[in-house]
Amino acid sequence: MLYRKMPKNGNELSILGFGCMRLPVKEEGTIDEERATQQVRYAIDHGVNYIDTAWPYHMGESEPFLGRALAGGYREKVKLATKLPSWLVESREDMDKFLNAQLERLNTDRIDYYLVHGLAGEVWDKLESLGVTNFLDKAKSDGRIINAGFSFHGSIEDFKRIVDAYPWIFCQIQYNFMDENHQAGTEGLKYAASKDLGIIIMEPLLGGNLASPVPSGVQEIWNEAEVKRTPAEWAFRWVWNHPEATVVLSGMNEESQIEENLKIADEAYPNSLTEAEIQLVSRVEQKYRQLMKIGCTGCQYCMPCPSGVDIPECFSIYNNLHMFGNTEGAKFTYAVRMSGAITNTEPGFASQCIQCGQCVEKCPQNLEIPDLLEAVVRELEGTDLEQRIAMIKQMFKKS
Repeated sequence: MLYRKMPKNGNELSILGFGCMRLPVKEEGTIDEERATQQVRYAIDHGVNYIDTAWPYHMGESEPFLGRALAGGYREKVKLATKLPSWLVESREDMDKFLNAQLERLNTDRIDYYLVHGLAGEVWDKLESLGVTNFLDKAKSDGRIINAGFSFHGSIEDFKRIVDAYPWIFCQIQYNFMDENHQAGTEGLKYAASKDLGIIIMEPLLGGNLASPVPSGVQEIWNEAEVKRTPAEWAFRWVWNHPEATVVLSGMNEESQIEENLKIADEAYPNSLTEAEIQLVSRVEQKYRQLMKIGCTGCQYCMPCPSGVDIPECFSIYNNLHMFGNTEGAKFTYAVRMSGAITNTEPGFASQCIQCGQCVEKCPQNLEIPDLLEAVVRELEGTDLEQRIAMIKQMFKKS
């Protein structure tokens, strides 16, 4: 296992972190606790020392599960990360209530790496007005949390101002070779690193989409490489090639995935890909782009929409559907993000479009946005949208 140093505190963290959002489950949907415990402990025994979870994962059962799985000496072997459920916070008192409950659920006296979960600009503004910086200061001073950070799902402009708003130790961003210009992206990665923040990477495989199934045209490009690697290894190595990335999280829930990821994490040094290999990954990214249905660059010129539609995000999820063919995954992601369940923002569904045409006038790509939003509605909303939203609200409710 290779390790990288957290800049501000010197912690040596495994470059592979175990993400506990997608643990193995039984037929009825509950965590397969025996198997998941074996997986987590096997990863720790083989060098993983960063474990990540959150309040809503597995309908609120991930934290209590880890409290049990890390018994028997395993808690002392890892840095444990969890997150303040920002969408549920309505007062300064709520922040302490959730943290104290998490300490109990995780059966620990401290959270090593505590994140304010799912920030975007409006969410941060609300939490800041409620006293979140005071909460973090107090929780650090009394030892309930050791290091403060945040996870992010917003614009690069908001990312930079949040980075500058508090003396964070670390941040967590979505990053992979398809997301260089999405959310924080490469610009955010480098900005956070310039401020000496440690950077935790989530979704290195874009929800598993970059691992399998792989379109034949993409696989043909991978096959050209002199050194043969699986698509998952290429995706991980591309992220780890960036020295700014401290830890890369994997929601691994198959023993074969854990074995493969551990092997890659033994070899993936920063700046170790050749220029030819970097260009190969770039060609794969371009091939995926060719499979897109909508030529949206995510420039945000169409925003804000007077009806509240999150146009770029609608198109991003729609393009992922057609690039990767994961219909259920795309519908779930669409319902989560457009409902505002994580970011505690107003809904941004494509069906909110009233065909006013303001976006068309602003779009530098000359996209017929209202017509394209109708296609998003047809393929990503459907008759079961309300059911999916209800399920998501159940997942993210107070427990």
